[in-house]
Amino acid sequence: MQQLQKQLPETIETPSRFRNTIGKYMVKRNSNCSACGQCAELCPHGVHRKPENHSLPFRPVEHNCIGFSCKKTDHFCIDACPEKALTLKKNPLLDTMGDYRWTPEMLLGHFAMAETGHLPHVPLEYNLGNSGGGFDKIRFVHPDPGAAIDIRDEEMDTSIELNKTGDGRPERRISIPCYGGGMSYGSTALSVIVGRARAARRLNSLTCTGEGGYPPEFLPYKEHVITQVATGLFGVREETIQNCPVMEFKYAQGAKPGLGGHLLGEKVTEAVAKMRETVVGSSLFSPFPFHSVYSVEDHKKHVDWMKEINTNVLCSIKVATPTDVDMVAVGAYYAGAHIIHIDGSYGGTGAAPDIAKKNIAMPIEYAIPKVHGFLTEEGVRDKITLIASGGIRNGMDVAKAIALGADGCVIGTADLVAVECVRCGNCESGRGCARGIATTDPELGGMVEEAWVEQRLVNMYMAWRKQWCDILRTYGLKSIKELRGRSDLLVHLDYLEAEQRQTYQPAPDYKMVL
Repeated sequence: MQQLQKQLPETIETPSRFRNTIGKYMVKRNSNCSACGQCAELCPHGVHRKPENHSLPFRPVEHNCIGFSCKKTDHFCIDACPEKALTLKKNPLLDTMGDYRWTPEMLLGHFAMAETGHLPHVPLEYNLGNSGGGFDKIRFVHPDPGAAIDIRDEEMDTSIELNKTGDGRPERRISIPCYGGGMSYGSTALSVIVGRARAARRLNSLTCTGEGGYPPEFLPYKEHVITQVATGLFGVREETIQNCPVMEFKYAQGAKPGLGGHLLGEKVTEAVAKMRETVVGSSLFSPFPFHSVYSVEDHKKHVDWMKEINTNVLCSIKVATPTDVDMVAVGAYYAGAHIIHIDGSYGGTGAAPDIAKKNIAMPIEYAIPKVHGFLTEEGVRDKITLIASGGIRNGMDVAKAIALGADGCVIGTADLVAVECVRCGNCESGRGCARGIATTDPELGGMVEEAWVEQRLVNMYMAWRKQWCDILRTYGLKSIKELRGRSDLLVHLDYLEAEQRQTYQPAPDYKMVL
């Protein structure tokens, strides 16, 4: 256990790349300010700063402000200012950000965790969205007061095993119950995907190439990079399969099952075209399905092929969530897979079409218990690792997915939000990403540094880990593995009477609801 915890990386404050950050509140200073510095001395949250070599304070750091709840304290700067130079209001920009699933406050909460490595001190609802369904309707039940245990975070086990088959291949363990989903070279800036690989190494976790090929910049981190083999076979070579500890066959993506992948020509630059062995400016479409796979026997040939090329590789099978996803999962087990990765609707980036995300695949919160239960009935649940993705937004969603029956989760969008994605939905455009994240344009991509991405992701996942440890302690558990399948610890609001639902609403301090 102690050896495992030594692998957990250090959190370091990593501020925004942008001069003017986005906060829940706006604090403005007018010309009456006499630069007395009283606000800077009063504020414990670092909203006000007065550098020694400047006559006037800096602009307020608005995203640190706790807002009107500060009125109840003895350090409310608005009232304490002798010149009445300060004003406070809610930021109207929040009305233009996010969507029902990724609300403005959830975005700001992730920004804060990625900056500090801690849960936000500002009153933000970062655990729940406003979708009216899915994980937003699922809560952890109120615990037995006598169940809680007194144990430090460092003594908690949040690791999961990726090979339970006992087939003699490496028994790989990652230190947190989630790893990075596929983001291809071409869909996302090179500095972002390499930063994810660097973070995976620090976290003792994994990240995935997606179906865009294997840039040489991944080689220093190859023990933490999954090679994805999808229907387009873009960039798939024997050496890239030999490099990886885990190989993933992507048979379908939850955000667009039955449609295959697509990368519009605007993002196919010279470097991308070379990696994918295609023509600059030509839109690329992955077929659906693998036309060599129409049965479990065909699928087994794929798995055997990879195992022959790399005798130490673990095989992951990524599938969407049709109604018979449980049968698909058990078929993957008998074909020799180590990991079955089920990808529900609402997965993918802003490039995935809404018509597919909202109408095709099964939501992941229904698919997880279906697959978990069927594998259990078949007697093979403890011989394969079940990973869930497709709409897993935050640490609380991860915990709920595990309680429903998953071993762990794959994370995609949250990684991008940690590096300040604002969910504008222009991911498919070559120069449409104002934040330089989902782009192949060298000028925009140059806005993001690998080391900055690395530390922001480390910070976010360490903040999530604090939540997982709180949940485990509350229910008397010492390991995240003990949480798997504990659906008795969950309740769905739709199954409660109206008056009961009120007891499961978010608490005033905006911490997790238990």
